[in-house]
Amino acid sequence: MLRNEPVFPEGRHALYDAHGYSAAIRSGDLLFVSGQVGSRPDGSPEPDFAKQVDLAFDNLRAVLAAAGAGLEDIVDVTTFHTDPEAQFETVLAAKSRAFPEAPYPNWTAVGVTWLAGFDFEIKVIARLPQA
Repeated sequence: MLRNEPVFPEGRHALYDAHGYSAAIRSGDLLFVSGQVGSRPDGSPEPDFAKQVDLAFDNLRAVLAAAGAGLEDIVDVTTFHTDPEAQFETVLAAKSRAFPEAPYPNWTAVGVTWLAGFDFEIKVIARLPQA
């Protein structure tokens, strides 16, 4: 295994190539996942906020699956929000669906002014399951 091995989900390589980053990097038994957004297949933002959040979680699941992991392997979550007060309830509902029971990963939510046309982004660190 490479010291830092890039991980890519099926069908999204062009998005990462266009912007020059990896979907995730596997380093030992840790997986560092780049921020995932609610992009449609063409890379554009989903205009409906709730659907955008759900798509971001779907894209996150795809990256985790490409590394042989799942949501249950996540240790650390950072979410970015363009309007935290207005969006919090929707994000919290999606987060509760993704992590329905304890133990929950730790979570940091950050308000930002720009996400390249998106309104929500989720970045995680996961511990990969033993082979």
